[in-house]
Amino acid sequence: MKGTDHNPILDLAEKTRDTTFSPPEDAIPSLYDELGHLVEGQIAKKHSELVWGIISNAFKYSRENGPSIPPQSSLMDFFRNEVKGKGLNDASSKLVFQMARMWGDFVGEPIEKQSLRFFWLEECIEGGALAKAELQTSTKVTSFKSSIQSGQPPSVAITTASNDIVKFDEVIVTCPLGWLKRNISSFSPTLPPRITTAIEHISYGRLEKVYITFPAAFWLSSYPLETVSAFFSQFLPPTYASDQNPERWTTECVSLASLPGSCAHPTLLFYFHGPCAQHVTSLIHGLDPASKEYFSRLDAFFHPYYSLLPGYSSSSPDCEPSGILVTNWQNDELAGFGSYTTFQASDPAKDGEVQLDKDIETLREGCPERGIWFAGEHTAPFVALGTVTGAYWSGEAVAKRVAEVYGLSGGHESKQDSTGQPVK
Repeated sequence: MKGTDHNPILDLAEKTRDTTFSPPEDAIPSLYDELGHLVEGQIAKKHSELVWGIISNAFKYSRENGPSIPPQSSLMDFFRNEVKGKGLNDASSKLVFQMARMWGDFVGEPIEKQSLRFFWLEECIEGGALAKAELQTSTKVTSFKSSIQSGQPPSVAITTASNDIVKFDEVIVTCPLGWLKRNISSFSPTLPPRITTAIEHISYGRLEKVYITFPAAFWLSSYPLETVSAFFSQFLPPTYASDQNPERWTTECVSLASLPGSCAHPTLLFYFHGPCAQHVTSLIHGLDPASKEYFSRLDAFFHPYYSLLPGYSSSSPDCEPSGILVTNWQNDELAGFGSYTTFQASDPAKDGEVQLDKDIETLREGCPERGIWFAGEHTAPFVALGTVTGAYWSGEAVAKRVAEVYGLSGGHESKQDSTGQPVK
């Protein structure tokens, strides 16, 4: 959960009495260098603080200087300048640059692509259906057609994959940004240039996760539960996995065995992004998740990393995975072939002037004159873009705007048209 202040998802968790967990802020991460050696704890902590300090400075710099920052400048460019000014030796500088690559596991693309100009948009917040609604699940929508007549309110006809046509007065489109990018032609009349340009400008990340379950959490044997060494591990560009990872992509994992009480289970959750995610998902393309081939290909890729964890022994049955499952968002049509919104550096010569904050506001505004509105993490308040919280907030905001069109303050009253039928 990204941020807790006024977070509706946290409110839902509390109402349903779900368990929430936050790792200790002062715990030391497990950091494995490019040779697979565990970096001494205090060195890892010191450099982790350096990395997060630079990221914090980058947020501030982006907020205060956004318009004057060259659009092609990346977060990695900022790291290079910051490290240069800190007087670090070569070994420390290298370690900071390698650790900085973990930022990709937050946004789904490499740090070199992260826009510095619009980096402030990545900064997160701190710290049910209507009773009379008719829900149609497993129903794929293929087109949206707005009918606009002078002096008349708009209406929207939705066509489904089974060629059913349903008409509405207003439609809130919550399709993922990645789906919108590939399906602009699904809207008729063609969406206004301001909308299509915004959809084109905003990037869509490729973050994936893999869950690897073991008979027992062997990695906890050497660390007390309260340390992040038992909770979080980061693997810097490896030289020891050349057969599986010749590009030396970084990865990191979280121990779900460190969760509280009954939530704990012997599973490692790995995060990976961008080209690495594309490669890993290609390994299991077309394979049944229950097949031996699916299991063996994923195990072969991640074995070099989990085998570095404390307590690992190739002869112990507890160190042999009992189950593996990977997400595959970038090959999922309904997920938009990706994960969520990210903000990348741009090339003025190729892309022209890009104002990503204005593009977000444009999507947030939608096309009310056509009865078409947009909601989702890509239209959220700036502090919650790319999050479930942001998607929730965006849905609330656009629902209120639609209600206001019909003179409803809270959406509790129903409006009827000239035939006495409720507005849809």
